[in-house]
Amino acid sequence: APSDAGTAGMERAGGGSAVLCVLCGLPAAGKSTLARALRRQLPLRQGWDCALLAYDDLIPQEERERGEPSVGEPPSAAPQDSAWKRRRRELLRHLERLLRALRSGPAPAGPAPPSWGRFLSRFAEQGLLPGRGGGPGARPLCLVLDDNFYYRSMRYEVFQLARKYSLGFCQLFLECPLELCLHRNRLRGRPVPEGTVRRMAQRMEAPEPEKNPWERHSLILSCSACAPEDEHAQIINLLSTALENPVKQNEGNAEQKEADRATCAASAVHRADQTCRRIISQTMKEAKDRNVLPSEMQSLAEELSKLKAGVLEEVRQGSHLESESGQHSPSFDPSASLLCSFQLEATNVVNKYILK
Repeated sequence: APSDAGTAGMERAGGGSAVLCVLCGLPAAGKSTLARALRRQLPLRQGWDCALLAYDDLIPQEERERGEPSVGEPPSAAPQDSAWKRRRRELLRHLERLLRALRSGPAPAGPAPPSWGRFLSRFAEQGLLPGRGGGPGARPLCLVLDDNFYYRSMRYEVFQLARKYSLGFCQLFLECPLELCLHRNRLRGRPVPEGTVRRMAQRMEAPEPEKNPWERHSLILSCSACAPEDEHAQIINLLSTALENPVKQNEGNAEQKEADRATCAASAVHRADQTCRRIISQTMKEAKDRNVLPSEMQSLAEELSKLKAGVLEEVRQGSHLESESGQHSPSFDPSASLLCSFQLEATNVVNKYILK
C-alpha cells in the first residue's frame, strides 16, 4: 500500500477551498447519475476540481446487507463486528487521512492499511492526485460522497469532518417515490434486494434544515427534475454557498448546547412532575379523610391537575433560562420554590372544598 509520502503530489499547502457534498436518497433514485454529471461539469463550467467517492465501489453489497440494522433500529444496533460497520468506519478514517494530506497536515499515527491504497487509487483514477498544485491559488475542490446516507447520524459524521478541517459542507437529497426506485432497481445489472430498498425507505431521514442548523446547506431534489441541466443553478448556488461558508470548529457546539439545555430542562421537569404527583396524591388522601364529597373529588383532581401543568411549565422555562445563562449551582434547585408554592396552593384548594 502506498504510504502517506505517496500523497505529496496532492498536498494543497493549506490553500484553496473545499466542500464535502453528501448525496443521499434511496437506491436507484439517481444519485450516481447526478454524481457523475457533477464530476464532468464542475471542472468545465466552474473551473473546480471534483472527485467522487462512491461507497458502492468500496463496500461490497453483500456486506452492506448483512450488516444493516433491522427496521426502526439505529445504526448502532447493527452487530458490533459487522463488516458493514467496519467498512463505514474505515472509509471515514480514509477520508480524514485524505483531507489531512490535502491540507499538508501530519498523517494519523500508525501505518496505512492495505485498503488505503485502494481508496487512494479511486482518486488517482479521477486525476485528482498526480501533480495537484497547492497554495492560495488552488482551484476549489468538491468531494462528492455518493451513498444512501439514510440515517441523519451518518451524514453528521461527515459534517464533523468538515468542521474539524474547516471545510464547506452541504447535502443533496434525491427524493424519489419508492415504487419508481424499485422499478429502476429491477432494471439494474446487480439490483439491490427489494426488501432492502423497502426497509431503507422506512427509515430514511431526509434533511431538516429548519430543525437542525448543521443541515442548513441542503437541497431536496425531485427525481423527476434532478437532471443537472435543469437544476444546475440551484446545485451550483448550494455548492458555492457551502464553499464560501466553511464550517467553523465551534459551530457544532450550538447543537450540543441546545441538546444539553433540553436534557437539563427535561430532567428538572421530570423531578418536579414526580414531586407534584406525590403532593396531589397526599392532598387527595387528605381531602378524602376530611370527608370531601365523592361528587367533588373529580373537580378537585381537575383543579390540582391544572395547577400542576402551570408549575411544570414554569419549571421548564426556568431550567431553560438557567441553562442558557450558564449559571449552574449544585445547591440550587430551580423548581424548589415553585414546588413549595404548589404545595400551599394545593392545600388552599382542598380547604376551599372542606369549607363548603
